[in-house]
This record gives sequence, C-alpha cells and structure tokens, in this order.
Amino acid sequence: MTPDRRIRVGIDVGGTFTDAVAVDAATLTLVGQVKVPTSHHHEDGVAHGIVQALRRLLDESGRTASDVVFLAHGTTQATNALLEGDVAKVGLIGIGAGPGAVVTRRLASFGKLELTPGKRLPLAYAHVADPSDEAAVLAAVERVRADGADVLVATEPFAVDRPEGERAVLDAARTTGLPLAAAHEITSMYGLHKRTRTAVVNAAILPRMLTTADLVDASITKAGVTAPLMVMRCDGGVMSLDEMRRRPLLTILSGPAAGVAGALMRERISEGLFLETGGTSTDISVVRRGRVAVRQATILGRPSYLNALDVRTVGVGGGSMVRVSGGRVVGVGPRSAHIAGLPYACFASPGELRDARVATVRPMAGDPGDYLVLDAAGGRFAVTMTCAANALGRVGEGDFARADQEVARAALAPVAAALGTDVAGAARAVLDAGTEQVGTVVEAMIRDYRLDRDTALLVGGGGGAAAVTPHLAASLGLEGRIARHSEVISPIGVALALVREQVERIVPGATQEQILAVRAEAEQAVVAQGAAADGVEVEVTVDPQTNTVRAVATGATELRTQDRSHRADADERLRAAATSLKTAEAQVRVLAGTGAYTVYGTEVRRRLRADRHPVRVVDADGVVRLGAPDARVATMTVAESGEALAALVRDTTSYGDGGVRAPAVRLLVGGRIADLSGVLDPEALLALARTELRPRGSGEPVVAVVESRT
Repeated sequence: MTPDRRIRVGIDVGGTFTDAVAVDAATLTLVGQVKVPTSHHHEDGVAHGIVQALRRLLDESGRTASDVVFLAHGTTQATNALLEGDVAKVGLIGIGAGPGAVVTRRLASFGKLELTPGKRLPLAYAHVADPSDEAAVLAAVERVRADGADVLVATEPFAVDRPEGERAVLDAARTTGLPLAAAHEITSMYGLHKRTRTAVVNAAILPRMLTTADLVDASITKAGVTAPLMVMRCDGGVMSLDEMRRRPLLTILSGPAAGVAGALMRERISEGLFLETGGTSTDISVVRRGRVAVRQATILGRPSYLNALDVRTVGVGGGSMVRVSGGRVVGVGPRSAHIAGLPYACFASPGELRDARVATVRPMAGDPGDYLVLDAAGGRFAVTMTCAANALGRVGEGDFARADQEVARAALAPVAAALGTDVAGAARAVLDAGTEQVGTVVEAMIRDYRLDRDTALLVGGGGGAAAVTPHLAASLGLEGRIARHSEVISPIGVALALVREQVERIVPGATQEQILAVRAEAEQAVVAQGAAADGVEVEVTVDPQTNTVRAVATGATELRTQDRSHRADADERLRAAATSLKTAEAQVRVLAGTGAYTVYGTEVRRRLRADRHPVRVVDADGVVRLGAPDARVATMTVAESGEALAALVRDTTSYGDGGVRAPAVRLLVGGRIADLSGVLDPEALLALARTELRPRGSGEPVVAVVESRT
C-alpha cells in the first residue's frame, strides 16, 4: 500500500523570521519545520521568503510540491503597514443630497486620523449628490485622482439596505483601473461613520496587499503547488486569496490568531486560555466552548467593524529582566534581555559565571536603575524569567528554552544571597513577580468570559512558554500545560486552521426565515472558499438588544482525521470527567453517548437551593470538549428529534421581565457538537436545530445537552 504523503503547510511571516511547518494531512503530526529570514527588502518582498521557506521545507521533509494539499500563510504586513504609515492614498466618494450631504461631507475628517506620530491617513474627498449622474461621478473621481488617490471607496447613508448608489459610483469608476470598494461590501452593519472608517482603512492597505497577493500566488504556482493558497484571518480562521484581495483588513492582528488556532486544533482546548510567550511579552487569548473569543477591534484609536481575536498583551516574557530593591524582587520587566543587548545567565558556561556578583543597571536611557545583572568572568549577563524557570526544573526536555539546570542554579545563587534566601526561593520570587502581572489579566478574562474554572485550561505557546505557564497555572490552581512544538505553534495554527467566515446583519425583529438566511449565507461563503460542504459548522447568535444576527461558519478544506494511534478507554474517559467535575469517579455516571462522545454527569446537593447537575462531554481522546454547570441530557434519534426537542425547549424556556429566553442547547450528532446557544427565541432555536439535523439519517442518534437560562 502506498504511504499517504499528503501534507498541510503553514507559513508564518514574522517581522524577523518566516517559519514554515509541514503537517501530515492524515494524522496531523508535525513532519518538518524550517526558519528563514523574512525578506522585507527583496524585490519580491515577503513573497520571496515564503517561497524560500516552502522549498526548504519540502526538501527537508522529503516531500514534493504535488504532496501539498493545503497551503496557508499568516502575515504581519497589513498590521505593519498601518503601524509604519506605509499606506495608499484613499479617494473617498461621499454620496448624498439635502440633509444626507451634510452627514457624508463630514467623512472628509478621516484625513485627520493619525497613523504614526505626525503622519495622518492620506485621504482625498469628493462629493456627488446623485450617484446615477455618471458625468458628476466621473468628475468627482477625477478630482480625487488629481489629488493623488490610489484606491477609491464609495459610501452613502443607508447603503446597507439600499446599495444601488454605491454600486453606481463603482460602475462608473471602473474605467479608471484603480482598486475599488463599496463601504457596504466591507461590512453590512449600520453606522455610517464606523462602516466608512472600516472601509477606508481597508482601502488604504489594499494596493500593497494586492501586489503581495499576486506575487505570492505566482510564486507558489511557479513552485508547482496546485493547492489553493489561503491566508490567515484575525479571528483564527483562514480565507481564500480572492477574499483577502477584497478585504485585506481581515489579516490585521492575525499574528496572535495563528498561535491560538494552533492550540485550539492541536491541543483540543474546549475552555481555557492560550498564553503565547515570547522574549518580551505574553499575548493572552480565550477559548470558550471550543471557539476563540473575538471582539470588534480598535484601529487607529477608533472602534471598527473588524472582528478580531480578543488578545491582551502583558510586558512579561521569557527574557524579561528582574528588578530588585531593598533586598527583594520588586518587579519583572518590561525591559527584556533582548532589548538590553545582554545574554541570558542560564545559557552561559560555568566558567563564564565564575566570580559572579550582583549589580543593578539602567538597560536603556530613562529606565529605572534597579534592573539586576550579573557581572562575572565571562562578562555581563541578565537574570531572566527563563533562568528562574530552569533553576526550578520547570523547562522540559527538548524545550526551546531548556538550559542546564545546574548552570541556572549557579546563575541564581548570587541573587539568592542578595535576597537572603536559597536558590529555589529566589527563583520562585522571580516567577511570582512576573506571573503576577499575567495572572491579573488571566483572572480578568476568566471573569469577562465567565469561564468555568473547573474546566479552564492554561496552554502555553511560544519560545518562552515554560517561563510563564507552569508557574502561573500552579499559583492560580488551574490545570496548565505547554503545547507540543510550542516554538512553532503559530505556523502549526496556520497549517491546521479552518476556513472561517462571519456574516452580520442588523434585522429588527428577525424572523426564522431571516435568521436561517444569514446562516445559509455564512455557510455558502466558506464552501465558496474551498471548505467541504458536508463538514461545515455554523454558530448563530441573535442579540435582541442590538437586533444583530450573526452567523460564524467554519469548515475544513479537506476531510481530516486525527491520529488514531491512541484512543482513551472507558476508564481514561471517566477519569478525565471526574477530574474536571472535581469529584470522585464513583460519583460520576454515564448519561449518554455517541460514536464520538461520552456524556458524564454527577449531582451536587444543596440544602437551601435546587440541586445542580454538572455535565461533561468527553471525546474519544479523553479530552473534555464541553462542560455545563447544570444541564439536562436527553438522547433521541434524528426522526424523534422534532417532537423531543420541542418538548425539551418548552420545558426549559424561561419567562420574565427580560422577555422569553430559550435554553442554551448543544446537539451531539456524529462527530460534531452543534452549538445553538446563541439564540434566545424558542421557535428560531428549533428551526436551526432542524437545519442542523436535516442531512442526517433518520435513525442516527442525537444527544441534546440543555441548560436553562436564569
């Protein structure tokens, strides 16, 4: 039998290096990884580095271009363009007559948005009263072109519902050959200023991103890869190159998204936080109910309609230096050994650390003068979080940050003497001070997203992961672990990411048909970008306060299977459930099951309130995929689901001053967990359930996990 040589390739283009990995398409195991310098200054830009990384990766993994079935890359180019002010001049065509003209003319103020200190967003504004007047439109276009515009945006009040005016302007302007965009095509949310600002920023980076996209596409094709090229989005998914050409803004902030996507797919997190730790900082993001948490991003200091990963950054990393005063550790960071130009003490040789003595310095002008260093026979060294973690034996064998523990202890010995403690005490003091800052943010995110501490998992990634995650998890009383191949977790995330699309519509009093139409639009969008139709999952949320209907669809570009070399037996799955439920195994019972999942539950008796029935859903690998603090569980077939679900929803719907609130429902069917918890209307919930189950066989088992909303 011919071995399966198919691979998924993920390439992460960073500011300094471009990392590439090859992942076996069948088992999802890592089969190759390379690192090359990012080619910012090459005539082909970052495209050259991407192709260089791909060629080296294929050579070192023993694969050919024909073995590549999926290729995606993440890039910081859009983010850097805004940070550096390297953007195109936008020609904004405002549309409106009478009072509408007053509103749109105010959009010319976007030219005051500051990109970098002293550099503003380049914008040329022109106005047309009647978009059907082609001569007037062309005159407006010529005015902004004469003012140096490289890309055009058309915007009009209420274009979300009546887009004809914006389309008419673009139709008339096509003869210019400039890149074009209508504000309603970038986002279909109400709010003229916010919608137009999002479209203008998107347009400002459009020409540069189009050039890069064309170069990368041509280079990949020339290299012999026939798999379609995908690009990392800022919400943890990937999109087609054509979609990136239309909405390059979606690649902004995609760097942290790649890491959490890798943790989500490779570590099978269902509830928890991902901490990506580099040398200087730690990016913290949330996974809830098996999905990354996103929110509307702030760009150029203003809110936008860009839904990006909710990532919070703390200035503590593996290379963060220690601050001491009055015989105690008073802080860690934000200055790092990398910025100070000092080597880590734990990576020195024993001879270099001979005669080490403690001193304090100002790493950079204006810094406090209490940063601790060692002056020794081999020169000056920084004592870092990584040094402390190695001294305590917290850095695993084969870890990127692993050092000789005895050398690390020797580096901490002078510090311990200065603090009046032993080496272990000094190392703990350093890690306590550093992780305290990270812990404050972690606790805030647990509260903000109402994560269940019983199931919340801390997963560390990045080269400095071992310096933060293990100690922080222990201090917070949470389960923690380092992701496999943590130093390349970002390109792994790119390689494993699912095609993702989000559709949002403001629909006052949305009917079942309107909700299902938004769902269908999101599903069709990911299929159009290459996702396998039979594997698409769609999460729908209806917000009655803002009248927003949101559908997030995800799907794989090919059918994938997990490594079957290990499957948890019944005892292992029971043990995982009991650990998560924080109770004895004897108190846990099996409530239901499908071929992919087993549902466990227990009972918590309370004297003055109703008893609780916590539930955990465990997959075949022994990973807790879903936790509910108090839920009902029911098993049925697809044929029975109509009446059975209607009865369940009827019995668990709550009524009060806030209106009718349907229960939070998740359906286990086949290998999927269909999350219907975002819908509060009972009828709409049941309509979505019918849509999810319609393709299934009538005798297929369905397990419903139902939580009443109080």
